[in-house]
Amino acid sequence: MYLIQTTTTILFCWIILIIAWERISPYRKGLPFFRDGFWVDLVWYTIIQSFVLKIVIFDYIINPVQHHFDWSGFQFIKSWSITEQVLFFVITHDLYIYLFHRLQHSSKILWRTHEAHHSGKQVDFLAGARSHALEIIINQTIEFAPIIILGADPAVVPIKALLDAMFGMFIHANINVKLGKLKYFFNSPELHLWHHANYREVFHANFSTKFSVWDHLFGTIYDPGHKPGNSKENWGLYYDYPKDYFLQHAFSVKRFDEKNLLKYRWFKNYYTLRPNLIKVLKRTFRLRRNATVIDMYPTDSLSPTLPVVAENEKLMSYNK
Repeated sequence: MYLIQTTTTILFCWIILIIAWERISPYRKGLPFFRDGFWVDLVWYTIIQSFVLKIVIFDYIINPVQHHFDWSGFQFIKSWSITEQVLFFVITHDLYIYLFHRLQHSSKILWRTHEAHHSGKQVDFLAGARSHALEIIINQTIEFAPIIILGADPAVVPIKALLDAMFGMFIHANINVKLGKLKYFFNSPELHLWHHANYREVFHANFSTKFSVWDHLFGTIYDPGHKPGNSKENWGLYYDYPKDYFLQHAFSVKRFDEKNLLKYRWFKNYYTLRPNLIKVLKRTFRLRRNATVIDMYPTDSLSPTLPVVAENEKLMSYNK
């Protein structure tokens, strides 16, 4: 329990540091804190999805596998120190993530489980939380199952989870930081934010999470020495993508146009539910006229509008 409290405290301190860093030295100036999709990423992906999938992964996948098979012959790391165990799993899992991430960008099927992560036009410390549920189930099962099955110290799980969260926030954070020669080994926003840019050159580049050395070793590094640009069309996907959590998951199974679905009354009611609730709250609490309220949908239309990118700027024809 003490370890959980410690890692949680460190994580919250890290969040405060990253938020302050983004305000003091932003990579993209003018990016709002409550940017487009902020509440979806915070409420649905960070809180609700993380809570539910934690139960699914540990209680319904890893736990049955652990108890239905005899793994005693594979527990070669039990005699290692906690530090050695953490380093072993951090390095091996990071290599796996690099390879699987690269495969996701090469496979039309796997891209459907990853495109949500690239859908944001305004990338910040919280953007890394936006990942398809199936992608999380695959990656975190492969991440934590070996830790438990191979007999690692119980402390390895929360320590590894803390490092994952800290690195995930750091590489997606809207901070202008240069690592110098360390960038050849450690990943940073300087490299990873390019991976979220809407350019053909980076669709198959900068796949690393913690250690950029993988990109250097396997020839997938892209480091032009300048920033992608600050316009919306410079970031995210080149095609229209739903902004709602459930619609994003539905879109990965079946492509659809939100505008066409508005003809159905049930969909129109659901689609406009959140903006209507915001209007009710504004009237109820009498918010100041100039208060900033972030609306997931445009106020002048029931359907979202995204930047139109020229045909020759499209990355891949995965939107089929």
